[in-house]
Formats: sequence, C-alpha cells, structure tokens
Amino acid sequence: MSNNEERQLDLKDIRSEIDVIDKELVDLFEKRMKLCRDVAEFKFKTGKAVLDRERENEKLATLTSLAKDDFSKHGIEELFTQIMSMSRKYQYRLLASKGLNDTLEFNFVDRLWKDDVKVAYQGIPGAYSHEALRSYFGEYVEEYNVPTWRKAMEDIRDGRADYAVLPIENSQAGAVGDVYDLLMEFENYIVKYVDIKINHALLGVKGANLDEVKTVYSHPQAIMQSREFLEKYDWQEVAQSNTAVAAKKVSELNDKSKVAIASIKNADIYGLEVLAEHINTSDVNTTRFIILSRSKICKKDANKILISFEVAHESGSLYGALSHIIYNDVNMTKIESRPIPNKKWQYRFFVEIEGKVDSPGVVNALRGLNAETINMRILGNY
Repeated sequence: MSNNEERQLDLKDIRSEIDVIDKELVDLFEKRMKLCRDVAEFKFKTGKAVLDRERENEKLATLTSLAKDDFSKHGIEELFTQIMSMSRKYQYRLLASKGLNDTLEFNFVDRLWKDDVKVAYQGIPGAYSHEALRSYFGEYVEEYNVPTWRKAMEDIRDGRADYAVLPIENSQAGAVGDVYDLLMEFENYIVKYVDIKINHALLGVKGANLDEVKTVYSHPQAIMQSREFLEKYDWQEVAQSNTAVAAKKVSELNDKSKVAIASIKNADIYGLEVLAEHINTSDVNTTRFIILSRSKICKKDANKILISFEVAHESGSLYGALSHIIYNDVNMTKIESRPIPNKKWQYRFFVEIEGKVDSPGVVNALRGLNAETINMRILGNY
C-alpha cells in the first residue's frame, strides 16, 4: 500500500469518527430542544420573559471555564451563544403557538383613501414630490404644499392632513437621512410607496445659453445626481429646498446667468427654457416616495414592513437581532443606519422585510426583535 493510500485511509477513519460525534451532537441538540419546550411551558404559565440575560451570561462563564485552551474557550462561547439564541427562538415560536402574541394593532383595509382626503407635500407645483402625489392620488384630491418635511409630518400628526408624501430614498444618492429621523420623531406610518423616475433638465430664462451661466440652483441631491454634467462647467452651486423652488427662483430672478436643475415640466410651469435635457448621471435614477398616515392602517395586499431598533453597543448584537429574521424565513430587502442623537458613535437601524404584520413568521420575528433589541418600532406595512 502506498503512502498516499495510507493517508487516505487515515483521513477516512478520522472522518468516520467525526460523523459519529456529529450524530451524537444532533441527538443532544434535539434532546436539549425538548427540554426548552418544557421551559417555554413554564414561562407561558408564569409570564416569565424568554430572555434571561443574566442566566445566559452565568452559563457561558461556567461553560467557557471548562475549556482547556483559549481556542476552545472562544469556540465554546460562540457555540453556546448560538445554541441559546436558537433555544430562545424556539421558545418564541412555542409561545406564539399558544396564542401569546403581541397585538400589533394594524387595521387591514381594502382601500387606503377616499376622495375627500387632504394630502400634503413638500415643495411647490413641479416638485418631484408633487409628481409622486399625483401619480398615486390623481388630480382630484385636495392637495397643498408645505415648506419642509417636518411641517408635513406635523400636519399629519395634528390632523390638518390625512396623508403626506415624502422622499425616502434615491437609487443613486441613497437614503434621505432626515426623513428617516423624522419617522422616529413622529408616530406616523408608511402605508404605501411610489417610485418616480428622475429626469433632470437644466432650465434658464428666455434667451439664456450655457456660455452665459454662472450660477446653478437646485436641491443638493439633484446637484449630486447631475455631478457628471456639472463637472464640465465652473458654476457656483446654490442649494434650494427642492428642484421646483429652484426653477421658480430662476424665473423670478430673470437673469440669464442663473439656471436651475429641475424636471422638464417646470419649464412650462415657470416660463423657462430647456437648455439641456437628461443631465442626471444615471439613466435609471429613481426616487422612492412614501405615503404617510397617522393611522396604523395597511392594505390587505401589503407585502413590505419597515422596522427600526437599536442594539447594545457590543460585539455580535446586530447579528443577534437579524438572526430572528433569518430563523423565521423572512426576507430582508434592505438595511439602513442613522446616528442616535446624544449617543456618540451609536446607531439606530432601519430594516425592511417582506411580509404582513399578521403572518406567523413575521409575528415571530418581530416578537424576538422586540424582546431582544432596544426601542423597536414598526414604521409601516405597505
């Protein structure tokens, strides 16, 4: 027998021993989970919380103290951290099967709005927010504009508006951080989203030409989205609250050296000329706008949920939170983070998942997240 054949035989024997040990581990794991069922029954009867962090930390300390070296110590800590996490998820599922579910208090409706609603949007006619409003609500609802996103949120909260339209994300520039912050400050809920294709144009007063331009006005994101075009020119960039406001300002200034970046329809609205079309860098540039309500409502065919939460500032805490989504076979479609006010270098996470707030997998995932994260909120099912 050659040395190579002997080595292969040795490896086969080693793998056979590993297979025996792995089978024993599976048997022990299943035995442990059966005991977890008994634990869940006790917690169901007594109202005791599933997560007992002090008990878990004590058990990890005991188990790692049995290790013979540092490698084993770290491995045992990671192994049993995952086993205890799986045990908790199993207990959450068992408790849910007993009917012990947190009420989410969302009302499912066939239609989100009636013809007599009032809808607020930030900006002025011609703004992309206004286009998003018309895209969803049509032209025959009562609509009005407000100067800021905050004012739109206040008007929903105070009952002056039934709905508001705000941008939340652009496919090129990313998340609109200030809107995410406002979602945490106000108890308004996302009920729908609308995607609007962005097509920026360069607009000037009658008779203007590119050679005379010295200043360009627009929203900072529109300027960013048109960066490749603007790099050809040495123009001063002046930020405006939105693109339509920029177009209106250029019209009022009536100065050939000043131009605006806005949608092409603003040329007709404010009597401007189109100096250049399709100046945004990306041909697929799209902004997602959310429709917000003060009521916890969602359509019966809603299939996305946005949640927010914080986690302890320690290793593995985010993974532990997201594992509830994985365990319950819920698909996560995106994650964003925002700094937490007054907590240096700590962040709040916004996670979008697929599903409805009353489906079993989602309910179990949200139950685990609510128990094991900080300040978890459901921001809408849409």
